[in-house]
Amino acid sequence: MIWVALSTLLIATLRSATPLLLAALGGIFSERSGVVNIALEGIMLSGAWGAVFFSYISGNAWVGLLGAILVGVLMAGLHAVASIKYHADQVVSGTAINLLATGFTEFMLNRIWGQAGGSPSVAAIPNVGGLSLFVYLAFGLAIVSWFALYRTPWGLRLRSVGEHPLAADTVGINVYKMRYAGVLLSGVFGGLAGASLSIGLLSRFVHGMSAGKGFIALAAVIFGNWNPLGAMGATLLFGASESLGTMFQIFGIENVPTQFFAMTPYVLTMLALAGFVGRSVAPAADGVPYKKTT
Repeated sequence: MIWVALSTLLIATLRSATPLLLAALGGIFSERSGVVNIALEGIMLSGAWGAVFFSYISGNAWVGLLGAILVGVLMAGLHAVASIKYHADQVVSGTAINLLATGFTEFMLNRIWGQAGGSPSVAAIPNVGGLSLFVYLAFGLAIVSWFALYRTPWGLRLRSVGEHPLAADTVGINVYKMRYAGVLLSGVFGGLAGASLSIGLLSRFVHGMSAGKGFIALAAVIFGNWNPLGAMGATLLFGASESLGTMFQIFGIENVPTQFFAMTPYVLTMLALAGFVGRSVAPAADGVPYKKTT
């Protein structure tokens, strides 16, 4: 019985952690380049809708996956242009993207399918070994992302513009180009995260289905100290806390409120920021617009 419970918890943890990890990886690329990205929630939600829409019109889940990436990149592109080109407040821009995504997806549900609650079922990405392909993709990309950031010249350039953009500019690194790359990559990963929810878990889009996961992913970025492997550990911890709450309900244990597990990621992040759980230090120029002097 105990082994069945543990294996069930492990599978549930991996499923819960997958969209968080994908979104968190996108957040890391964006913030390592110096652009705060609280738009992850909106990018995820838009990507989830894009995956279902393109899967619906094509009848092919893989086309839906590409559609999710496309929509995610478009939403991230709006944030990039506002933050990098026009030097807008990055928190305000991200909030606007989140609001836009909520309104846009609700409008399109009514416009395309004539219903506000959710879409019809569509073709979904298949499972392998009882787990969605998104699970393998997410954890594989975490390792690739770590290698790209810390073992390649490109990663060094990206981190340099997030730490000291003026110095990077002085040695010939295009700060704007690298920041656009970081934010647009967050759109790719955020779109994948949304797709993992809609065509990875449910085979349909439900209004508001991101349900705050983008903000939990941002918490994982901070708790993981802006490191892909750290974020992977954080999302596994957060996924386990969410799954544990669900298992308590399944086994009829009602003494612990489910809200306790829902707030765990945020509590742990605040402890990390306060210095009680390791030391969480953001890139020095994170959130600071760069204005090139001539």
